Amino acid sequence: MYAAAAVPLESGRLADVGSGGGFPGLALKIARPDLQVFLIESNVKKATFLAEVVRELELADTRVLVSRYEELGEEIAPLDFVSSRALGEFDRFLSWARSERVPAGRAILWVGGRDVDEIKKIAGWTWQQPISIPHSLQRFLLVGSRQAEPQ
Repeated sequence: MYAAAAVPLESGRLADVGSGGGFPGLALKIARPDLQVFLIESNVKKATFLAEVVRELELADTRVLVSRYEELGEEIAPLDFVSSRALGEFDRFLSWARSERVPAGRAILWVGGRDVDEIKKIAGWTWQQPISIPHSLQRFLLVGSRQAEPQ
């Protein structure tokens, strides 16, 4: 998978927020079996599908959480990575991701070209150069690292 090759994700704890049909969370888990993955999906039908896929594929260390990400904290903390493909509301999401509730070290976002500049302005993150997604006109993989809190 493209993201697994672009970002060092060999192991650690990943929360995929707004998992929907399982991308990118399920694909990352299959590509990197040593990851501990939390698939966060507020839609019950989608979460039920995800749970069935996890069960059928016997994916160890993979949990489906039927919840809005804002309601989660210690159940998933600490996180090494958060990912999202189609979430939007980047400021609120990245604020949650860097909070003491789930202090994620890195964020991996699948975004449109118009979103890149907006996201780079959000405080508390250092962003790598956007990675163009192959065979896509205006979609990018954006990888950020949480900045340390000032002392």
